[in-house]
Amino acid sequence: MAESSTDELKLDLVRRWLIKAQHDLATAIKLASGPDPYLDTAIYHCQQAAEKSVKGFLAFHNQRVVRTHDVRYLVTLAIPFDDSLTKCLGPGERVTPYATAYRYPDEILGPAREEFEQALAAADEICTLVLSALPGGVLPAGPESSSEAPPQD
Repeated sequence: MAESSTDELKLDLVRRWLIKAQHDLATAIKLASGPDPYLDTAIYHCQQAAEKSVKGFLAFHNQRVVRTHDVRYLVTLAIPFDDSLTKCLGPGERVTPYATAYRYPDEILGPAREEFEQALAAADEICTLVLSALPGGVLPAGPESSSEAPPQD
């Protein structure tokens, strides 16, 4: 009985990581929309979506969730459990710098639209690949990918 309870707690934790990843991806899209987009903040949420999805995958495989924002490193920890995640190495390297880039008032305040779009595509690719590497019963309810643009009012 305790094992079943432990399994449910683990699955709940994994789902929470994946939901947070979905929310970060949706937040990035919302912040980048409209006449006055906040691309500096939106690109940060791209990195966070990728990071949290890989951390959810690692939690599913009973791995300690490392306190790092290096998505590429997290992917290297995930690959032994599913080598299809090697496809995440390049996208992971692309989004990792956005954990801190543009977060502070440096010379360049925010990314160009093209840079944001590339980060969004990389984050979406990582999230999609991670979700496809997990069993269906683990996935949170809702869309598998939150990269579709939200409806405009």
